[in-house]
Amino acid sequence: MPHKKHFGLAFVVLVILAIFFVPETEKENEVNNVTVYGNVDIREAQLAFNSSEHIKKILVEEGDSVNKGQLLAQLHTELPEANLKQAKAALLAQQLLVNKLEAGSRPQEIEKVKAELAAAKARAKAANDTYQRMQKLLQDNLASQDNVENLHSLAKAATAQVASIKASLALLKAGPRQEDIAIAKAQLTAREAAVLLADQRLKDASLYAPDFGIIRNRILEPGDMAFPQTPVLTMAFTDPIWIRVYLSETVLGKVKPGAKATIKTDSFPDKSYNGWVGYISPTAEFTPKNIQTSELRTRLVYSARILVCNPNGELRLGMPATVSIDLSKPVSTNTNNHCN
Repeated sequence: MPHKKHFGLAFVVLVILAIFFVPETEKENEVNNVTVYGNVDIREAQLAFNSSEHIKKILVEEGDSVNKGQLLAQLHTELPEANLKQAKAALLAQQLLVNKLEAGSRPQEIEKVKAELAAAKARAKAANDTYQRMQKLLQDNLASQDNVENLHSLAKAATAQVASIKASLALLKAGPRQEDIAIAKAQLTAREAAVLLADQRLKDASLYAPDFGIIRNRILEPGDMAFPQTPVLTMAFTDPIWIRVYLSETVLGKVKPGAKATIKTDSFPDKSYNGWVGYISPTAEFTPKNIQTSELRTRLVYSARILVCNPNGELRLGMPATVSIDLSKPVSTNTNNHCN
């Protein structure tokens, strides 16, 4: 009988502990953790060429994982390559013209004009001397009036030629006008812009991955005509991975950005993934009614992103997940350490 009494007393103690202590533990867990449900968010982009041309090749298949900056597809480049060569040749010619104008006249050119001036002066002196002699002979009636007038015209032409060559020499020494140099430089700038434009047109013939991701769809194929408004590939982003969940208004004040989270999935029930609250929407998902009861107000939900570490790539886009947010630990401001 004493043993039965002791057994009965122990049973009563266990019942009391179950009544008073177990609920407290459950309440503490409820206070320190918030469990929400969501899916790995699908974020995708429609990738298109920024040019119009036939597709030469597509280097990826549906389901392929791609890295940031990876070449995915390419257009035919014969036309943009030719345009780039033409633009570069025009730029080189204009650059040489600017260099020529800025350098001014060569010494050899100036020396040549000086020699021409000397020759012109000699011819002008000879013409004037002949005219003066014939003028004296005319006074003695030893020369005709027509010959004297012809010699006078030749002397004047020779003098004018000297003046013309002197002006040409002055222009050579002064060099090109500043206005001409400015015009040539402006044209050079236009040629440089044409080269940049042609080079960009050539780059637009290649399609690169904007980030890490997975190719979901091949919309066009080699030989199809590509346009800027027509997508070629659909790519889903995989970095970073986040889970979209919804927080009720009752827990909204408890969950802060940076709070640690643990993620579990049905696909890998024995594994958990580290994560943290990355973003909480400032507005509800729908417009509240003008008049509400307190019960209706608690049904408002707010979208949140739970960033998650996915080192082995096991989390797939759209996968359902269970998220447990830890409220007992201080919020971390350095989210880079969550995956370490």
